[in-house]
Amino acid sequence: MSTVDASEVGKFEAMAAEWWDPNGKFKPLHMLNPCRLDYIVAQIASQFGRDLSAARPFEGLRILDIGCGGGLLCEPMARLGASVVGVDASGSSIPVARQHAETSGLRIDFRQASAEDLVAAGEAPFDAILNMEVVEHVADPQSFLTACADLLRPGGVMICSTINRNPKSYLVAIVGAERVMRWLPAGTHDWSKFLTPDELYGLLSKAGLEPVDRTGFVFNPVSWTWSLSNRDLSVNYVTTSIRPG
Repeated sequence: MSTVDASEVGKFEAMAAEWWDPNGKFKPLHMLNPCRLDYIVAQIASQFGRDLSAARPFEGLRILDIGCGGGLLCEPMARLGASVVGVDASGSSIPVARQHAETSGLRIDFRQASAEDLVAAGEAPFDAILNMEVVEHVADPQSFLTACADLLRPGGVMICSTINRNPKSYLVAIVGAERVMRWLPAGTHDWSKFLTPDELYGLLSKAGLEPVDRTGFVFNPVSWTWSLSNRDLSVNYVTTSIRPG
């Protein structure tokens, strides 16, 4: 059974042409990208003992970006030397991702598919899975995360980010980002689908993974920059999980 939510996919289909416009509808993601890349790179390097001063430190690693959109994370991973597969349920996003990667001289395997599709196809396991800002848009988070876990090799790492569910996140992510700042179209997020860190940890554990870290992404409205925080997970946050074995 697919966990793809057609209504959620439709929201991103309508914005697909703007994936690489830093001042377009994905401006918040472009602003967040350097911060989340810092976290992702550090976690993968730590798990696999990679030297980030090397020219291509992720050489030999196979990385899946599930819900890849226009490829904003796929391209940096490819530049670091990884073999990258980018998957998205949106038929409009994949051509945008392919064209931008080709223009950038990068070889990335982009596919319109779901996690369940990859499992059903017997896709070879991945060393790392990037699962960023996706789980709040699927129909069944537990089934989705279980499918993702099935795609991870023993000893592999999954990095999963989402938005906390509390009054502050409603004010910041829904009222502030969508209605006041109009960074995103109204209705992009459904507050009831947000997950608390404890809830996400529970889903990851039930999927057979071992959560080992959770860190906040914190926005500074004065400097207009994002930073990592071990204390503030009140709105945006990210987790790292390992597949035992």
